[in-house]
Amino acid sequence: MKSVAVMGLTLFGQSTAHQSSLESNAATACSGKFSPISAADYISAINPGWNLGNTLDAVPNEGSWNNPPVVATTFDDVKAAGFKSVRIPVTYADHFVGKSPDWTIDPAWLQRVSDVVDMALDKDLYVITNIHHDSWEWADVTVSGANLTMIEEKIYRSWIQIGQVLGCKSSRVAFEPINEPPANTAEDGSELNKINELFLKALAASGGFNAQRVVTLVGGGMDSIKTSQWFKAPTGYSNPWAIQYHYYSPYDFIFQAWGKTIWGSEADKQSMEADFANIRGNFTNVPLVIGEFEANTLLEPAARRKYNDFAVRTARKYNTAVILWDNGDGALERATHTWRDPYLLDIILNAAKGVPNSLSDSTTDGSASEQSSSAYIFHKAGEDVTDEAIDFLLNGNKFKSVKTSDGTVLRSPKDYSASAGTITVKKEFLSKYLSPSANPGSKVNLTVSFSAGADASVEVVQWDIPTLGSTTSQAVSGSDLLIPITWKGLYKLAAVKMLRNDGVYLFDDWTQYLGPLQQARGTYSSHWDRDGVHVILKESAIAQVISSKVPTTFTFEFYPRVAGNAVNYTLTV
Repeated sequence: MKSVAVMGLTLFGQSTAHQSSLESNAATACSGKFSPISAADYISAINPGWNLGNTLDAVPNEGSWNNPPVVATTFDDVKAAGFKSVRIPVTYADHFVGKSPDWTIDPAWLQRVSDVVDMALDKDLYVITNIHHDSWEWADVTVSGANLTMIEEKIYRSWIQIGQVLGCKSSRVAFEPINEPPANTAEDGSELNKINELFLKALAASGGFNAQRVVTLVGGGMDSIKTSQWFKAPTGYSNPWAIQYHYYSPYDFIFQAWGKTIWGSEADKQSMEADFANIRGNFTNVPLVIGEFEANTLLEPAARRKYNDFAVRTARKYNTAVILWDNGDGALERATHTWRDPYLLDIILNAAKGVPNSLSDSTTDGSASEQSSSAYIFHKAGEDVTDEAIDFLLNGNKFKSVKTSDGTVLRSPKDYSASAGTITVKKEFLSKYLSPSANPGSKVNLTVSFSAGADASVEVVQWDIPTLGSTTSQAVSGSDLLIPITWKGLYKLAAVKMLRNDGVYLFDDWTQYLGPLQQARGTYSSHWDRDGVHVILKESAIAQVISSKVPTTFTFEFYPRVAGNAVNYTLTV
């Protein structure tokens, strides 16, 4: 493969000085052949896909966040799992070594991007790559006084260079102009349409096979509603194109905000389907891909699995591909080559193929005061062991078998019985693992298999109320507060209630109109967190206590979400 110099292209009738800054100095010429593919066929072929998140998109550099530099074996794991494609987000903001008008990108960084793309291609995966967190680093068109001339110039010059380096890649490689570009108004949307056009113009000027390459164009925030409102397709370009949008809704469930850990009501499903149907209805004949979707890994697993199953199944109904977001703390444990929830993985892969999954049932009523889950059998310390019934949504399947994590097959009717959508595990079997005096913790995992689709997991847990190393302290500003904890069951926090001693909610008094499991609750990551031996109150929550000048009680709530499974910690002022 070799490069030759050609003349650049001009843009939008701009001034001579600005126009020349947007012209290409050289275009890539490729030896070899390119096998064109339509956008529809490409989108069909990539489904389902996986995101290499928080890696090349990390700021300022690969390895700066929670993941080390990517290695080729990661793509072995992704391919072996059954994914068809990889989206490789890339942030360029800290890799520019030149300023206007050239905006030269460090050649070593471009080579690294090329090498990682090749890693995925070598595993016979499709690849979408983009410009990622630059959308808020320097390309936010909504900022007051935004320098649109600079943004346009930099987008164009970036894609000239990316296109030159990646231009000879096969038709398995597609490009996406920029990740989640902010947009608040129709004017912002119009500017993003211009950025889509600049992106295509840069690809045409960069040479190689780029004028024939599939692209996934974007709308405001890659939000389906804003895209439907403001996106207009560029004209005059030969690239096959699709629209990419992202789906993180409902926000409170996805990000474990305000104590929401319940999902799956008919209203929940209708809301999601309406979102998917709306954008499909607005772009009837345009290939669509959801480039990111996922729900917090700390959520109750039955609800999380139901959410993902319905999302992928509904996307398929509306002829939309899906690419799972994975920031390195989610689906794949890269260092050990293991999937953190292999049952969820199989649910996604089966749903993408249209195979019905049988799913653990769980509470779906947002007004409930407790939350049940058939992803677990919970046994309270101090209580006698009894038969335990676990309910499943069979979705047309039949029970096939039940076995333990060591491969021991349970026998019916001695160890369990099955009737309709319910399996009852007998106390005699459970007594091998549980008793009134057994130490708290996870005891065994049961795998329930069905006539089709993914298996279901049932974790058997002995639980007691966790204990804190202390129960009160004075609020001190400037840092998070780490409170020692002894876990007694699952290593999971469900929610944290934050109630001032005068009865006022520390945050978001409007949550009084939500269900009892959400009222006065804070938001994961913003207000609370946990690590191996601590529960954590975030600096923002402590600052709010100090600002209010009122002592505040924080109620840490655990799974199972039942009355009494919580501990209090008070911050004084």
